[in-house]
Amino acid sequence: MKPTALLSTLALSLALALGGAPAAAAEPAASAPTVQIQQIRNATLKLQYAGRTFLVDPMLGARGAYPGFKGTYNQHLRNPLVELPIPAAEVMRGVDAVVVTHTHLDHWDGGEHAFVPKDLPIFVQHQADAEQVRGQGYRDVRVIEGSAEFEGVRLTRTGGQHGTDAMFAVEPVAGLLGQAMGVVFQAPGAATVYVVGDTTWHGEVEQALAAFKPDVVVLNTGDARVLGFTGSIIMGRDDVLRAARAAPGAAIVATHMDAINHMTLSREVLRDHVRQNGLEDRVRVPADGETMAF
Repeated sequence: MKPTALLSTLALSLALALGGAPAAAAEPAASAPTVQIQQIRNATLKLQYAGRTFLVDPMLGARGAYPGFKGTYNQHLRNPLVELPIPAAEVMRGVDAVVVTHTHLDHWDGGEHAFVPKDLPIFVQHQADAEQVRGQGYRDVRVIEGSAEFEGVRLTRTGGQHGTDAMFAVEPVAGLLGQAMGVVFQAPGAATVYVVGDTTWHGEVEQALAAFKPDVVVLNTGDARVLGFTGSIIMGRDDVLRAARAAPGAAIVATHMDAINHMTLSREVLRDHVRQNGLEDRVRVPADGETMAF
């Protein structure tokens, strides 16, 4: 027997004689909890995060349930343009809380149906939206005043601008566009997720990316257009590139396409743009119903 083997055998025999047992191998360190995002339809997302499930911007009505938005591109089309990929009841299964970035119908149609339980916690951006949602019969509506806590998850409100400066210079248009928040999700040991919301590329978005250094960034990239103005009221394909440069360590998820009348950018075109710029490994453009893990 080789000397090293003999020493090992003697050490084991001594340990057993003294009533001990060989030390167990150290357990590997637990990995960070996985974040899962399911693209439902339009800007509606189901986010499984730190043991809780959030439904973001639920628009759950049937295909063609609502008229197109007046004064916008393709206003003659009825919304949503496509059906849900799964039944609304399945969308709601396991949801712990709802986040409504703003109350435009394509982000919140909870006053039009009974899919969202009336006692489910709903987080909104300000008192005006809270009053609207409460007026629809929802009993647990919470305003994110800077930040809020929900069962171990911190939700921080971020800003932006839901249109161009030229649009907001026209008071009636500014009133229709209104405010829309983004939300940063954080929890100990979990990846940071930044849902940017309905905004153009804006200084407040850049500030949030720099401050929170998110691991996952969700962008609304349908390039929605209103008549009589140049520019978009949300982000488009070039903003995906801006986000990739501004947050070089983050995965990018592009959503809010192919479901509402005023969108001008399709998933197919955006996927081509992503490939042409060599960002396939960082940018996801999910189909409705698709679930992504990070």
